[in-house]
Amino acid sequence: MSETFPTKPEVPRPTMIDVARRAGVGLGTVSRVVNGGHGVRDETAQRVRAAIDELGFQRNEVARALRPGKKSTSLALVLGDLTNPFYATIAKASLEIAGQSGFAVVLGSVDEDPEGEKRAIQELVSRQVAGLMIVPDQGDHAFLEGAGVPVVFVDRPATGIDADIVMVDNEGGGRLATEHLLAQGHERIAIILAPSYYTIGRRLRGFRRAHRAAGIDVDESLVIQLPEGNAEAAEKATHEVMLRPDPPTAIFASTNFLTEGVLRALGELGSELESEPAVVGFDDFRLADMLPTPVTVVASDIAELGRSAARLLLDRASGADTRPPQRIVLPCGLIKRGSGERPPDSAAKRKPR
Repeated sequence: MSETFPTKPEVPRPTMIDVARRAGVGLGTVSRVVNGGHGVRDETAQRVRAAIDELGFQRNEVARALRPGKKSTSLALVLGDLTNPFYATIAKASLEIAGQSGFAVVLGSVDEDPEGEKRAIQELVSRQVAGLMIVPDQGDHAFLEGAGVPVVFVDRPATGIDADIVMVDNEGGGRLATEHLLAQGHERIAIILAPSYYTIGRRLRGFRRAHRAAGIDVDESLVIQLPEGNAEAAEKATHEVMLRPDPPTAIFASTNFLTEGVLRALGELGSELESEPAVVGFDDFRLADMLPTPVTVVASDIAELGRSAARLLLDRASGADTRPPQRIVLPCGLIKRGSGERPPDSAAKRKPR
């Protein structure tokens, strides 16, 4: 199982500088032609247009819309699915901080759709916002380079642009969860992984580092990468792994949705299991402390994630913070409740049928 998640390299898109070189004119001349300005001779304009056609240049509408105009008191916040408590918590915390400074927040919701995200950003910035706060998808965000307004990314970094990022210590959290299970005596720990996003890759890295530090080899057959990051996929995978002749004695679920699927599967298996495995989840969820065996989780302050990002964006928008792009990493903590404290029991084998 690889810990890196390569993306297909893209051919660089032609820029106005490339057009200027091809046409043998200055950058300002190209800008006037592209933006419909006056003061360019017909012969020169035709040469510029010919260079644009040859290179396949397209005007960056997003960057154009982002150029500063009148002073705004609005921020744009682009998130994933707002039915996910993680995103809803970030939104609520950001709104509170922005409101305290007299800013309104315009929300956009896009769930892992690069083109949809780009369209949403273009629509939001057409309102002349003072800054952008984005939970990025896995697409290329180079179109935001030189946009003219501050951009703060939340939860995971973006590709193609060097910008501020506020995130959780995913690797540290993955290591913390695994170290806890190892400390209970578990040596066969399954990790259930959502699709290969940046955050999941770092949690897997923490899982591996904890094993290396303990001198225990990872059983690669227990590193389970799901095709979808929902509870149903985790439920199915848990059924399969727990019905093996040599099931794990502990399970680390890499998101709260996956934890729910794991718990549902264990409840359905019931008496088919000789003993129930220990379970630790990443991120807390509602009623986790109210279950018959309350769920042990690694968690961070998601509200603080939103607050920190909003504060940084406001400081950038006001000019109070002119430092190079910052990388703020919030720590994770272990919440012990019972499910992660079960000891291993004779390989947790199934009862014979």
